[in-house]
Amino acid sequence: MTRIVFPAVFLLAGYYAVFGGEYSVADLDRTRVQVEQAAGELAELETEARRLEARVTALETDPRTLERLAREDIGMIRDGEVLYRFADGGVPRTSEVDTRDGGR
Repeated sequence: MTRIVFPAVFLLAGYYAVFGGEYSVADLDRTRVQVEQAAGELAELETEARRLEARVTALETDPRTLERLAREDIGMIRDGEVLYRFADGGVPRTSEVDTRDGGR
């Protein structure tokens, strides 16, 4: 009887040690995938941080960058320049159509 019970208990303990419990092989694999995903996210965030640091440096030290930003985002112009703003090329609404000449 001992010849059967001891190996059975040993096999069950080995199975539980590998596939069961809190630190199983499946948990190890899930943790490994999570670590790889976190490393990928970290690399993306580091790249974004370097890009933002370069932009901050350019905004602090490069007058051309400031001028471009002021012209594009705020619409500032230099003395003597003329700013042209174009309306969207959308279709006019019926209330905007001049009907004095019969709608032609």
